[in-house]
Amino acid sequence: MSFPIISNSKIMKPQIHLPLRLLLVVLLLCIFSLPSFSQTTRQLRLLDQKSGQPIIAATFHHDSQQGVSDENGLISFVLVENARLQLSHVLYGKWFLTPEELILALERGSVSRTEQVINLQPVSVISLKMTSEKDDKIQISDQERLHHDAGAILNLNPAVASIRKSGAFGFDPVMRGFKYEQLNVVVDGLQSANAACPNRMDPPTSQIALNRIKQIEILKGPHALRYGIGLGGTINFIQESPNFNPSPGAYGRLSSMYESNGQVFRNEGRVGFSGQNHDIGILGSWSQGSDYLDGNGAVVPAEFRRGTIGMYSDFKLNASNLLQVNVNRNFARDVDFPSLAMDLRSDDTWMGNVRHTRFFSGRPLQTWTTSGYFTLVDHFMDNFSRELNPRMMNASTAANTQNIGARTEGFWLLGKGKLYGGGDFRHEAAQGQRAREFLMGPNMGKTMYDNAWQDSRIDKLGIFASYQLPIGISTLSLAGRLDANKAQAHDVAGEFTQVNQDAEIMQLNPGLSVGLQRDLGSHFHGGIWLARVKRSGSLTERFINYFPVGVDPYEMVGNPTLQPEANNQADLILGFHSKSIEAEVNFFAAYLTDYITAVKTDLKPRIATSPGVRQFVNVDQSLKTGFELSFRQNLAWGLSQQMMVAYTYGQNLVLSEALPEIAPLDLRYALLGNYFDGKLQAAVRLRHVMGQDRVSESFGEKSTPKFTLFDVDASYNFTANIGMKLGVQNLFDQAYYEHLNRPIGTNRVPLYAPGRNFYVMLRLTLP
Repeated sequence: MSFPIISNSKIMKPQIHLPLRLLLVVLLLCIFSLPSFSQTTRQLRLLDQKSGQPIIAATFHHDSQQGVSDENGLISFVLVENARLQLSHVLYGKWFLTPEELILALERGSVSRTEQVINLQPVSVISLKMTSEKDDKIQISDQERLHHDAGAILNLNPAVASIRKSGAFGFDPVMRGFKYEQLNVVVDGLQSANAACPNRMDPPTSQIALNRIKQIEILKGPHALRYGIGLGGTINFIQESPNFNPSPGAYGRLSSMYESNGQVFRNEGRVGFSGQNHDIGILGSWSQGSDYLDGNGAVVPAEFRRGTIGMYSDFKLNASNLLQVNVNRNFARDVDFPSLAMDLRSDDTWMGNVRHTRFFSGRPLQTWTTSGYFTLVDHFMDNFSRELNPRMMNASTAANTQNIGARTEGFWLLGKGKLYGGGDFRHEAAQGQRAREFLMGPNMGKTMYDNAWQDSRIDKLGIFASYQLPIGISTLSLAGRLDANKAQAHDVAGEFTQVNQDAEIMQLNPGLSVGLQRDLGSHFHGGIWLARVKRSGSLTERFINYFPVGVDPYEMVGNPTLQPEANNQADLILGFHSKSIEAEVNFFAAYLTDYITAVKTDLKPRIATSPGVRQFVNVDQSLKTGFELSFRQNLAWGLSQQMMVAYTYGQNLVLSEALPEIAPLDLRYALLGNYFDGKLQAAVRLRHVMGQDRVSESFGEKSTPKFTLFDVDASYNFTANIGMKLGVQNLFDQAYYEHLNRPIGTNRVPLYAPGRNFYVMLRLTLP
């Protein structure tokens, strides 16, 4: 840019001197305004992606500017060059617009965001898509959608460990030392399942088909009362939204993977047809594998076959009504469980749900959603393929569980506040019988039958409400729930009545959670949550009949008169975020009363080789406390790094000893590379797990050693529709086993994890 040359020439007359000065001032103002494009205040409207309603009381940060969206969802700011826009809302989470995305949004005049209710409480999100940074804390590839057991995916977060009795299947999640029915595992906040196997070969997470799951919400603590009672947390599998398209057409996906250690083949795919008011499709998967080698070169039994077939249909009946129907059938065959006395021979599951959503406008009531579901599990296990010398008996167990439920919920906008309220019903039932055919000894030729589940049932009827109110730059969250829990057994065994008099009981379980979160300046945020929640005993804890279902080989007997265990928990979160760094630490402390555990008795076991019998009882006091830490940083040259740490301390305050099955400190680190506009992605991953010396002597737990693992992987998208991934797990062939792995046999041999494993994955999407 050039300016007129001003000289002392006589042509510079006074009458033109003023216009030149004005021109010079205007030019200088333009130059100085370039760094921020314009000092004009710009406005951007924030809208809910589904309803189109304004997002009220969202906070924003843009360079040094900050503010809150008004009742129309509008925010006002001066656009600053190369500065991103950070947005935050209690119901929509935290997200960012890059400078380029911000300019496009300003041209449109609005930006939309899908509600993320999960952010109301301490949470981690595992996304099953390579979504943008703003949407998830842990990014993983489509490789995880190929996995035949959803429980294995949860282990990507160190806050979640797994109880494993097989190296191939049935990974039962443990979060902060809470396990089994202390965790509320649901699909879309509603559908659940119960393990038909008394030994939990088929935990609820193993029944979930991942083909249409877009993300997994790990809701830490007992705060997510909308979805039920989760004493230690809720694990919510979220399905994809309907794919309505103005132009009718077909779409699909096919992925395959091969793993060298265990010769594992995995395949997954779906085909769909969408239009302006419909989205219909079918999906399926098939995986199979054989025995693998651990780091010492020893063979570990791990044969399995696993498949899924299903359909989904979403219909937009009109502008105000949405109907969704999903049905899946999952099946497993010939799965090795070396830590148990039997192997899984067959496991067949039907899962179905229907959901209707009504949208409203011009009134406080925004939506009303009503859903129903069923889950039917048919399980059979035996010891027929075991090499037993001598073979004293042939044993088998056939078992079934049924879950049926419904839920109805309304959503209201009340000024700046949002209210969810409704009710739900869950029915759980289990039947099963073990057959013992004696081949030797005084009972040779006889077959005895043991009533494992006693046709036991639990009905839960609940009402709930959740309210969020922005107060300045803070947000107050309140949640409450009341459950009526009725348990009974319809086929009570004689030996069970000798120990327990009552086989039917009704209990009321209230729950309350309150939380306050706020931004602490432009880079820090914090939150505190307090809750008291009660949970009644499960089908296993109340009605299991002389079955070894615990951490040791003792046979377990249920107790219908168990008092509800109560969790009094506090969570404290502190976080930091800048242009290149995100960090968060979550401290928690849970004081439990009437804690449900098991103690030794003088009862005679049903099987002579059993060391004894335990019965479920309440313990007055126990404590669980710990923390989770996450750190993420964008580096130079397309690199970024991530770190996560989780630790839990558990103590039985009555016996003054460690609680059983508490995972040790787990640290994860990853160095990630992203190149060629995301076409090439690579990673080096480190996992270090400390040894666990805090063990429960009462349950015969053994300490476990520390271990360190390295993984490497790289993926490349040849086109938008074709991609490939290569990787090596356990690069240095480390011999290790997890603390929560159940040992094998009477000699308590550790169940070692796989050694070095190479894998390759191919992905094809259409169109």
